[in-house]
Amino acid sequence: MEEKDKQVLRDTVLEAMEASLDAQLRAVRRLRAGKPEAPAARSKKGRSQVDLAEDILRRAGKALHVSEILERVARTHQVQIDRESLVSALSKKVDRGDRFERTAPNVFGLRGRR
Repeated sequence: MEEKDKQVLRDTVLEAMEASLDAQLRAVRRLRAGKPEAPAARSKKGRSQVDLAEDILRRAGKALHVSEILERVARTHQVQIDRESLVSALSKKVDRGDRFERTAPNVFGLRGRR
């Protein structure tokens, strides 16, 4: 395995670990504050996380890092989406060749757009 490939793999694993720990920390803080668990990430119209991400990417007109997608979804649609869940869903779409492409680690765009 080349050094560059090792670095990409290392970065991907560390980003996944960071996202997992961040989600766990948010859950612990919610429980400590006595708040109920976060509701499912659906907008009032019932759009899926993937549909919201697609809307954000269409508006941006370029590929975005998952952190930027999440920030824009929250700002535009007033919906909080779990990072791991979105990365998983988008990754599955990429693997199937459905709507999305991965242009870099945790950077997603719409297929056919650059």
